[in-house]
Amino acid sequence: MINAIILILSASSAVLTHLLHMRFKQGPVRASALLALAVGLISHCFPIWLSPDLSKHIPLVVIGASFIGMVSSDRLANMLGIVIAGLLFGLIYLHTSRYFDGYGGALGTAACIAVLVCMAIPHLSSKRKLTVGVLQLRRMLFNRSRKIKQRGRNRGL
Repeated sequence: MINAIILILSASSAVLTHLLHMRFKQGPVRASALLALAVGLISHCFPIWLSPDLSKHIPLVVIGASFIGMVSSDRLANMLGIVIAGLLFGLIYLHTSRYFDGYGGALGTAACIAVLVCMAIPHLSSKRKLTVGVLQLRRMLFNRSRKIKQRGRNRGL
């Protein structure tokens, strides 16, 4: 029962943060902070509503999943990807939380892993599986260097 609640909360937290960020034009950090503050206040002010085990995990899950909602729509475009990344974060949180004990940034690391896995899903069906990542890296670096050169030309360098 607790696992299902954690999975639902992780997916919904990622979606709510993304909605606050994109649709309601809040910044990514502000959207994440608003959701984390609301859930933290509710779990702190009304501990009777939750079991002690849930009250320990819910704020952590919401904060970690809100990192997923902070992702730019250029990187993870559709809401289904956000939901899948939120569910993956919940699974990572449930099964590896003891391995991350003592490491700073464990929630952010788990969120990053979930987003990267979701970003890689479309490329798994590609015929050129090995070279797709290299091609994307070359495009990103080429576009970046082209933008830097363009800025230099605009400044008269």
